[in-house]
Amino acid sequence: MDSALFAISPVDGRYRKATENLALFFSEAAIIQYRVVVEIEYFIALCKLPLPELGGIDPKAFAKLRRICKRFSDADVLRVKDIEKETNHDVKAIEYFLKEKFRDLGLSEYSEFVHFGLTSQDVNNTAFPMAARDAFVEVYLPLLEEVFNVLYARSQEWKEVPMMAHTHGQPASPTTVGKELYVFTERLGSQIAMLGSLRFEGKFGGATGNFNAHKAAYPGIDWNGFADTFLEKTFGLRRQKTTTQIEHYDNLSAFFDNLKRINTILIDLDRDIWAYISMEYFRQKVKKGETGSSTMPHKVNPIDFENSEGNLGIANALFEYLSAKLPISRLQRDLTDSTVIRNIGMPFAHSLIGFRSLLKGLDKLILNEVKLKQDLNNNWAVVSEAIQTILRREKYPNPYEALKDLTRGNRQVTKDVIHEFIDSLKISKKVKNELKKISPENYTGIISF
Repeated sequence: MDSALFAISPVDGRYRKATENLALFFSEAAIIQYRVVVEIEYFIALCKLPLPELGGIDPKAFAKLRRICKRFSDADVLRVKDIEKETNHDVKAIEYFLKEKFRDLGLSEYSEFVHFGLTSQDVNNTAFPMAARDAFVEVYLPLLEEVFNVLYARSQEWKEVPMMAHTHGQPASPTTVGKELYVFTERLGSQIAMLGSLRFEGKFGGATGNFNAHKAAYPGIDWNGFADTFLEKTFGLRRQKTTTQIEHYDNLSAFFDNLKRINTILIDLDRDIWAYISMEYFRQKVKKGETGSSTMPHKVNPIDFENSEGNLGIANALFEYLSAKLPISRLQRDLTDSTVIRNIGMPFAHSLIGFRSLLKGLDKLILNEVKLKQDLNNNWAVVSEAIQTILRREKYPNPYEALKDLTRGNRQVTKDVIHEFIDSLKISKKVKNELKKISPENYTGIISF
């Protein structure tokens, strides 16, 4: 029986194929492995300090220790979980697991330096930021860039195709299809660039952030300098200098807010494309065998954009909570962040589902140029803006009011009505000819991308 059919969350059920890559970063097994990496690299870093108790270890043992991480197996995960049943503490279970591995490698005399002086959050607040960063770089960002590239390609393809704009849902000064898509391309580009300025950070400083135990054991070591270098050189994380027992999560919160803004931009796009489909500016490719409605055979619904909007909305609700909750912790530590941070893979997953649905929808779009032209030619009133502006230039008296009386609320404003109005004006023939050259199809302004 397919276990996905019995998953509580659609992320691990219906949408598993779209999100399974994230399991490499956010699953319980993945987080356990990240913690193991932190603990082993920390032990190796300690061995490189002038600590006499570690002076006898053969550096060749480091490669063997790192193989524990590289060859981390399902059996290893299960062993950690078995130990956790006794400890009721996830990080302590990893410490005991590694002590077993040290014994197997003949390194038992050094095993008390596993997790030496650390609190669990030194491990967690290194592991989780790495997981978030790696998932972002390896899975999230490539798919987001694909969305960006497809939008950019469509905006270029349809750059010169005129389209009636709608402000407040009403016909407004014409634009082009490509330019309106490029609005979203530019917005996405700005947010992607902003993501590049964010640094992933970690916390490493003991039970209350002051290296109390480390200093008590080895007062001559520069533990702050050690930890700064350890996180930066080993994991590419910037260390937060002054913390409580946990990291303050401010940068992670900013990261989630940035991802939320990206989703908000794409929700805006989903809704606009949905509206354009309803206005028949776009048609959709029909896939043989698909059903649009269980009762109405003719339906070709914009389901991909609706699916995208729904999943991006769920992702944003989770990002919103994570960014608002994680930076808050009572005094030097409470445990609320521990259960919450386990969920950071969920908004990533719903974002990916949203991206994939959007890409699927964009691939189905067919431009309906006949409808676009028809709508433009049915709305000659929109050129009144151009006419009254040129008349202002010519110092014609009250041009706005004259065009307002002609066009406002009058749905029968045709090309002939506009040209008759122009002919009635007491202006030069040259200006009249200039005005008559303006049409809804060519009154698209400057398309500057």
